[in-house]
Amino acid sequence: MAAAAVLLAAWSCGPDDPVVPEDPAPAGIYLDKETFSVGAEGASGLSLTVTAPTRPKIGGAPGWVAVTDGTYDKYKITYKLDVAANTSYEVRSATLTVTAGSLSKTVSVSQAAAQKPVDPDPDPDPDPVTPGEISANPVTEGATAGAKALYGYLRDMYGKKIISSIMADVNWNHREADTVFFATGKYPAMNCYDFLHIYVPKNNWIDYTDLKPVTEWADAGGIVSLMWHFNVPKTKDTVPDANGNGVTCKPGETSFRAKNVFVEGSWERKWFYEQMDKVVAVILALQEKGIAAIWRPFHEAAGNSTLRSGASWGVAWFWWGYDGADVYKRLWTAMYDYFYEKGVRNLVWVWTTQNYNGSSAQFRQDTDWYPGDKYVDVVARDLYGYNAASNYKEFSEITKAYPNKLVTLGECGTDAGEEKTPFATIPSVWSAGAKWSWFMPWYGDCMPDDTWWKAAMSSPYVLSRSDVKY
Repeated sequence: MAAAAVLLAAWSCGPDDPVVPEDPAPAGIYLDKETFSVGAEGASGLSLTVTAPTRPKIGGAPGWVAVTDGTYDKYKITYKLDVAANTSYEVRSATLTVTAGSLSKTVSVSQAAAQKPVDPDPDPDPDPVTPGEISANPVTEGATAGAKALYGYLRDMYGKKIISSIMADVNWNHREADTVFFATGKYPAMNCYDFLHIYVPKNNWIDYTDLKPVTEWADAGGIVSLMWHFNVPKTKDTVPDANGNGVTCKPGETSFRAKNVFVEGSWERKWFYEQMDKVVAVILALQEKGIAAIWRPFHEAAGNSTLRSGASWGVAWFWWGYDGADVYKRLWTAMYDYFYEKGVRNLVWVWTTQNYNGSSAQFRQDTDWYPGDKYVDVVARDLYGYNAASNYKEFSEITKAYPNKLVTLGECGTDAGEEKTPFATIPSVWSAGAKWSWFMPWYGDCMPDDTWWKAAMSSPYVLSRSDVKY
């Protein structure tokens, strides 16, 4: 089993069936230490060795201790403990409960108080960025009053509150938001709509000229968010049908190349601008109605292409990243400039960093993919199945790389892979120091359950639709 880091609030990952040792262990759970004490600056590499009849599980006090399920030999397992720095410099302690079958034992981890060290170049965590460092205005020159107000609201709330959001399913609607309301009694503050199928001629199931799904959300006080899974034909001669067949986002399924968008007369250039015209028409129609929107195009561009090893799977996930960072940045600025030329002034522009998934040894950061400060209002990150400590690590790295930008959780939710790893609760994420501007779970298999949503929407620092005022 691969090692998996988990917060103490959740169970460690393990096999479905307990490990049966060759020789049965004596009844009971044996720990090599009853307590651990660490300094106020935190520690890593501490270990807890447990001997038990079956593979044990660990749960307990949340928030500041992470546990990695390390090595297992018969009925003896060694866990590694990582204690986060205690930035408040108060005495902290956590109780770990170890269970194996019907047996249970506890061990405590304490963190001693200490004087705050003198640091000639302090870099306090959490909250490594303050709103005062962030521009007071959106990057779009001549932005509409609505866009300025929306951006200003994001800026005012940053670090103080986190905005709840939800991804609509493939149709333009608020069904997923309704589901959250039925479970919690509150609507998410933001609903995100995707232009996924806008390429389809005579679309049989989505009429993007019908703005009602968006306007009724905005009229109810909600924040509108837009994104675009920008599909392209699989070949030059492919004609998408009314059911949406014949297109893809994946570079391995199409001969479409982003670099050819900049070649006069190419079929890629023709498709690129034809589809942008369709999207621009809808955005301008929203602008005419006074609706501003968050806009997150060309997301997750780097994919796995920042992989250090050079393995074959180190490639971009979408066609817009397949030709590399320089071409990608040209695509971004081409869209930005074209939208501006067409009169679009009602968007807050969000760029999604792929960062390095918390493993700087395995991935390089993707800072060379960044379009530039003049083209980006908010930097986002998409995380699935992440615990609170990993959320904070990602948040901290991104805010340090882009200190003058708002930083947000562009997508989140259950990792839909084989193990179905859940996403940390928003209260635990916030308490860990990951002060994302907003969070947006995906739909379908990635959608968190009702318990997760209840914990989020009942938190005093989570903004629902009825809280939004700008």
